[in-house]
Amino acid sequence: MEFTGYMDFWFTDRPLIERVEPFAKLGVKRLDVWCWRLIDIAGIAEECKRHGSILNSTFDHDMGSLADPADNEKTLRTWAETLEMAERYNVEHLFIFSNQIDIIDGKEWSKRLSGNYSEPLQYANLLDQTEKIMKMVEQTNVEVWVECLNQNPIRGDILVRDHELAADWVRRMDHPQFRLAFDCYHQQRNAGNLIYGMEKFWGLYPTFHIGDVPTRNEPGTGEINFPNLVKKLKELGYDGLIGMEFRPSTTEAEAFEKVKAIFQA
Repeated sequence: MEFTGYMDFWFTDRPLIERVEPFAKLGVKRLDVWCWRLIDIAGIAEECKRHGSILNSTFDHDMGSLADPADNEKTLRTWAETLEMAERYNVEHLFIFSNQIDIIDGKEWSKRLSGNYSEPLQYANLLDQTEKIMKMVEQTNVEVWVECLNQNPIRGDILVRDHELAADWVRRMDHPQFRLAFDCYHQQRNAGNLIYGMEKFWGLYPTFHIGDVPTRNEPGTGEINFPNLVKKLKELGYDGLIGMEFRPSTTEAEAFEKVKAIFQA
């Protein structure tokens, strides 16, 4: 298993571009960053190159909603732009969500749909758009990761809000470049059943994201029994990525030591 570091959550006392080096000093060389359009992605890519690090993943905050037919032109256009960016800066993975999330007055809101569409109609549109997006993805080396988003604290309706539907999305696409991101934080807040989900969706997820509930700090600060999850990962033979998508409650070095003590025991 290899750890990946989330730049938006760690070393927040300094500019984003200056967070590459302290991650590298900790030995974390795969880095994830949110909202590529809002940051100096070129500068971060150059800094990663300087430290021998890899831009592991990102996503587009303004990608449009796959669940909304009115956004169909936008989603195809923004995905074309995002794939071009990923190829240019060697970003290996891109996240895909059913709904666009907007920040309004400092709070996260699911973008309002253009009409009163039923969930089956939304899902049918999502699947159709995903097929078109994957035709573009096939022309690259990028892998797309499906992530369900929980509605706490995100406000408004989200179509793909649990791993059951996210896994169905992946299985329907049946594409080697379209995988599931298993996110403990989102799953626990939405549905729980973490070990059940790890078993049921085995083979679909190449990345396993950790963040305790309810505070989204490092493992051991909340209600999730991470030692049991690690035991199950080892039973399953998991050897993928561990995404440290949490806010350290103390120093980054101390939080990382706690993670290693659990996952490398």
